[in-house]
Amino acid sequence: MSFHACVWLDQRHAKIFRIGAMTAEMQSVTDDRPEHHLHRKADHVGMGTLEMDQELLHEIAENLGSAEAILIMGPGKAKTTFKAYLDEHFPELAHRVWDVRASDHPTDAQIVAEARSWFRAQDRMH
Repeated sequence: MSFHACVWLDQRHAKIFRIGAMTAEMQSVTDDRPEHHLHRKADHVGMGTLEMDQELLHEIAENLGSAEAILIMGPGKAKTTFKAYLDEHFPELAHRVWDVRASDHPTDAQIVAEARSWFRAQDRMH
């Protein structure tokens, strides 16, 4: 069964929403690695940033399965890192990503409402 999916993610967590016209189901995926405090040093570009866990990215992708349309949302670099991961490791899934959008830390209801509204507008164009 195909569905529209919205993925909201940051560096350590992802929420995967299967969105229908009247219903939405959410699954949560978390990076279980221990948190480390990273020290940033001046004049060292990229130092002090935690790379996203490849297992987390893989698990998110696996949970998207038969989604016919995918919207990726989130703060920072996580959303573009995930899209690049899909491009490299799940190219068929990557072709079903309709957009990658910046989003702070909305509630689950706000994510669903924004995604549903966005998909309605896009469905008219596709």
